[in-house]
Amino acid sequence: MSSEKEKSEPVIEVEQSQPSAMNVVDNPLQRVSKDRVLSDVEEFCKTHNLAEHTALFRRAALVARDSTNFANVSELEEEELAALHYERDHKWAGPFQMWYSIILCAVGAATQGWDQTGSNGANLSFPEEFGIAGTGRDEWIVGVVNSIIFLTAGLIGAFIVDPLNHYLGRRGEIFLTALILFATPIGSGFTHSWQALFAVRFILGIGIGAKNATVPIFSSELAPARIRGALVMFWQLWVTFGIFAGFAANVIVKDVPRIAWRLQLGSAFIPAFFLALGIYFCPESPRWLMKHGKHDKAFDSYLRIRSHPIIAARDLYISYVMYLEEIANAKGASYFARLRDCFTVPRIRRANYGASTVMLAQQMCGINIISFYSSSIFRDVGYTADQALYASLGYGALQFVFTIPTVFLIDTKGRRTLTLMTFPLMFLFLLAAGLSLLKTTGTQGERLGPLVLFVYLFTIMYSLGEGPVAFQYSAEVFPTVQREQGMAWAVCINNTFAGVLGLTFPRMTTVFTPTGAFGFYAALNLIAWGMIFCFVRETKELTLEEIDQVFSVPTSTYIKYESTVWLPWFIKRYILFRNVPKPAPLIEKVQFVDHDHTATHSVAHTEDKEEK
Repeated sequence: MSSEKEKSEPVIEVEQSQPSAMNVVDNPLQRVSKDRVLSDVEEFCKTHNLAEHTALFRRAALVARDSTNFANVSELEEEELAALHYERDHKWAGPFQMWYSIILCAVGAATQGWDQTGSNGANLSFPEEFGIAGTGRDEWIVGVVNSIIFLTAGLIGAFIVDPLNHYLGRRGEIFLTALILFATPIGSGFTHSWQALFAVRFILGIGIGAKNATVPIFSSELAPARIRGALVMFWQLWVTFGIFAGFAANVIVKDVPRIAWRLQLGSAFIPAFFLALGIYFCPESPRWLMKHGKHDKAFDSYLRIRSHPIIAARDLYISYVMYLEEIANAKGASYFARLRDCFTVPRIRRANYGASTVMLAQQMCGINIISFYSSSIFRDVGYTADQALYASLGYGALQFVFTIPTVFLIDTKGRRTLTLMTFPLMFLFLLAAGLSLLKTTGTQGERLGPLVLFVYLFTIMYSLGEGPVAFQYSAEVFPTVQREQGMAWAVCINNTFAGVLGLTFPRMTTVFTPTGAFGFYAALNLIAWGMIFCFVRETKELTLEEIDQVFSVPTSTYIKYESTVWLPWFIKRYILFRNVPKPAPLIEKVQFVDHDHTATHSVAHTEDKEEK
């Protein structure tokens, strides 16, 4: 934004004494008088080439000032009042352009799952093609070829998002990464050495990492606040759909002689093609346009994705005011300074503990040894290649189907509760799957049936807990100012350790034996359960301000509370099946007086306290 525009911004009063870590999300428009709001709106419209819409924005600002009581705004026209009533009463209503853009974001999520399952089927034949089907060094080569997309996604792709978004915009960045995801799978199918395949997948991983960190942001900035949380869940749902679709493609091309693995890797271009083509018809993120001083274009974008001009003007103006709040809270901090805050500011550090824990636990649980190598696992224990592909298809179908109920469970049972309940069962089922491999007598069904059964049960538990929770939780726990940096770190943790898993598992099955490898990851489920118990705090049905308070409690205090209050309740409620009331979340509060009102409010206490 130019310096001239910055000088002419209307003044929004900000409580400068609040530390940026607090992220107190009271409505800034309620801190000033009605006349001051209207005066600021006039200046805003005059400054940002929206003067012809001044009357509309005056009414919209009054709605934004108290959006739950919009019916009391006497200045509203009858048509505008009807539009606001309809929006309130029809949660999922919206114009075609909004839903088109959100569906396209779902296609972006599906590319993630498809890319990782193409190699699952290709593992059955490309090692023979390149002469790396042996043990020892060959196993490490197969591992690095499979894992490199996750290593580059986490270590490179996640951290180039900020400059790509700055210079290209959300649409431009998604288009660029979609082109990478379109070209590299096709290139994979034309490689003639493992070195060339490695190089192509190296670039593919960068595209995956950059796309994964941008598409959810783009979706959240287009979506209305009333359904934004559900759309974060849709990301994981459509990732699992991409996994299922990738396994289906593996089965479809399995009978093509010699080049089946090339088609399995190459088929991942399909969703990327539709993403690259479709993004052209999406509006740019209005928040990105606003941050770059293009407020008039931001309003045009909102008009395309909101059902009425009054709603578009309301959302633009409140976004603008909240953006000024973020700028004041950040106090001019650079990208790397805000990233440092994720490790040094107590409230944000505790959120980082939680987000890093659920992201790491997603890899520790062992789900990706199935996602990456299920076809190879099933073949090595006695299935034919075709049977292994069909068994993997069943795995993909189960993961997709059982993610659907979690969309509803996550806000009723809670993120922490779902993970704490499912991880012990995941431990049991994965351990049982490994032990079932010790049976070497009997028919094929008697030997292999238990393995498939326990892998499927393990997958169901994952889909009902850790699978959908990881990204949902990480997206909501960081304060607004540090959200991009916090999510970049969380995505880095997730993808990097996925790469480590993909790299080491082929060799691990030889050194540990398949039973030992399954047992190793089963044990990690118990360790992950302990980490979740200590560091993952419940955020179900909490406002952003309440989440801030939850993470202001020192870790040692939190662990003591969970051990002496929450854990006894959990045992009584879910093991002894007693109908006991749930304890309130542990929240530390401190009182301050709003400088425009006499009432006091509870906010997060952010003093740096000793943690154990």
